Amino acid sequence: MINFQYLRTTSAKSAIALLSKDKNAKFLAGGTNLIDLMKRGVSSPDKLIDINHVPLKQIEQVGNKIHIGALASNTAVAESALIKEKLPLLAQALEAGASAQLRNVATVGGNMMQRTRCGYFYDTEMPCNKRKPGSGCGAIGGFNRMHAIFGTSENCIAVHPSDMCVALVALDAEVILANAKGERRILFKDFHRLPGDTPQLDNNLKNDELIVRLEIPIHPFSKNIHYLKVRDRTSYAFALVSAAVAIELQGNQIKDVRLALGGVAHKPWRLTSSEAFLKGKEATLENFQQAAQLAMADAKGYGENDFKLKLTPNTIIEALNLAKSKA
Repeated sequence: MINFQYLRTTSAKSAIALLSKDKNAKFLAGGTNLIDLMKRGVSSPDKLIDINHVPLKQIEQVGNKIHIGALASNTAVAESALIKEKLPLLAQALEAGASAQLRNVATVGGNMMQRTRCGYFYDTEMPCNKRKPGSGCGAIGGFNRMHAIFGTSENCIAVHPSDMCVALVALDAEVILANAKGERRILFKDFHRLPGDTPQLDNNLKNDELIVRLEIPIHPFSKNIHYLKVRDRTSYAFALVSAAVAIELQGNQIKDVRLALGGVAHKPWRLTSSEAFLKGKEATLENFQQAAQLAMADAKGYGENDFKLKLTPNTIIEALNLAKSKA
């Protein structure tokens, strides 16, 4: 790990001001991903700006939305009575996301900013367009069992590792960002990027911006919800495929539905075509199967991850069945 300057701040305004003075500075919150990247030599910031004392830890209802501060810990959000009542899908996803020790330290904003766990990205001796643009993608034609089947490019097939973000994209969250001039909003579905020709860019956060909070509309999705995470072991592990499902039922008819996947793309993957198909239909196995097949229209395997082409629709069907069966 290289030498770096450490600064601590207590306000969002001062944090943004410090960031604007150094293009190679980074914010430090929980550090559960950033410190690992620094130890591996993948990230080498000149300056770390500790923002843990900035007052951005709120979890509250404001009108018909839930506001969650960027520095709220994953544990605090998952265990919040308000979140469990109003946004239980988010609580489930967070509880599936990591060990209890990591959840105690990791923050909401940091979870959003975490980088892929692709082995080629972490190994500085291997080609990786995310780490070194133009060097190639070692995963294409290499060991790619954990890699993407949606939204890939010839430059990158890495996946986004978060569970929390899968639930947030399903729940139509908004991200509130701040810079020296004020705040701007961006839909959560637009916050993360597909790799395209710029795989080194994970998201649409600007260099002079700080994530300050999430705003999540309160939906009638408090009963028939499920977050299903398929992984190699039931203890802490990243998803092979995960599915966030929320259904609003009227009898056995689907009045509204939200579907999103994790472990399959460079960003949390919303299944809008499957949602449109299911709305107004009966919650039957046949309809769930058709929705799952619609979701796979643009899927592409890369050899070792071809099993995801079968695992993904099966995960969608199982998650829908589990959500439907909630009493």
